[in-house]
Amino acid sequence: MKKDETIQNYLEAIHIISLQKEKVRAIDVVNYFKFSRPTVSVALKQLEKDGFINIENNIIFLTDKGKDVAKSMFERHEYIAKILMHLGVSEKQAYEDSCLVEHDLSEESFKAIKKATENIIK
Repeated sequence: MKKDETIQNYLEAIHIISLQKEKVRAIDVVNYFKFSRPTVSVALKQLEKDGFINIENNIIFLTDKGKDVAKSMFERHEYIAKILMHLGVSEKQAYEDSCLVEHDLSEESFKAIKKATENIIK
């Protein structure tokens, strides 16, 4: 997995968890990915160092920089999955495939797809 993709996945996961829980902690990220605590700890320290998150009293907060990436990935993930489901792909498979596509699709291509399907996908 590429470094950018890893960062995007962690930030999107933190965003998703924050939609479900009031406070996001490292253990929530561990449970989300089913990764080991040390693996998540290393990743979170790097995300904090890079300015994507802040950790205060063991609670994880996305910075504005982190929110931008997280929300962009979340939007792509959801939108691409909706397109695939509209085309007849099962929900489970649509979300799995969407996760693969969301990272490599250029912003230009995503905007074009969105524009072309805006009357179909709500």
